[in-house]
Amino acid sequence: MSLKTDLRITLVQTSLVWENRDANLAMLSKKLDGIAEQTDLIVLPEMFTTGFSMKPENLAEPANGPALEWMRKTAAQKKCTITGSVIAKENGNYFNRLYWVNASGEVQQYDKRHLFRMAGEHNHYTGGTKNITVELKGWRIRPQICYDLRFPVWSRNAWTKNLEAEYDVLIYVANWPERRSHPWKSLLVARAIENQAYVIGVNRVGNDGNAISHSGDSAAIDFKGELLANMIPGKEEITTCSLSYAALEDFRKIFPVGMDADEFKIM
Repeated sequence: MSLKTDLRITLVQTSLVWENRDANLAMLSKKLDGIAEQTDLIVLPEMFTTGFSMKPENLAEPANGPALEWMRKTAAQKKCTITGSVIAKENGNYFNRLYWVNASGEVQQYDKRHLFRMAGEHNHYTGGTKNITVELKGWRIRPQICYDLRFPVWSRNAWTKNLEAEYDVLIYVANWPERRSHPWKSLLVARAIENQAYVIGVNRVGNDGNAISHSGDSAAIDFKGELLANMIPGKEEITTCSLSYAALEDFRKIFPVGMDADEFKIM
């Protein structure tokens, strides 16, 4: 039996001020100051400083920009890890970039692989080329962004001969519109079941600058596809849930679907 302790994750379902970094950071600072309970990880929505904007030339931040410095400061103050995505610029290219920042200020990053062409994201941003797997309290975690959710090959767990999975938790940060809330909720459950992993989906609420409504529907889902936390649609809300590694490990042992998984390579 593993000695890994439970993992406490805080989901922040919030509205966002359109294309206003300073206002969003001030708003989030106030919200996060209200988290009194202990947590290991705080998860913010996609593009939490701006909303889902297609104006990176006006909004992008360089390496070590204000948003990342805010994340470092917040992680240190809350003594936990914090993650979410922002608009970043590097070598003349724009990225929808997720930062993973721990309490000591160490940073890892993931650039969104699948760019949402129906909003023209692929015309403004450069797609990422690799997944990352981060560790927290011995747990292995795979963070991804919004539209990535629709592509199961990209999120596929890698099973090994000893039946341990490459990751234990799959996280999606999003600006997923209310009019497509059914696919959002359905695909989160599907990713949990097929990968035998916990899935955390954190989505914004409210209207953006294009008058697109977001209902949130943020959730924490266990390895069997069952809800651990289900946030109220359309409401700004913060909730913390606890994930049990012992329960995950036990289920994988008694129901080892990884033994029959197909092998493939992503080109």
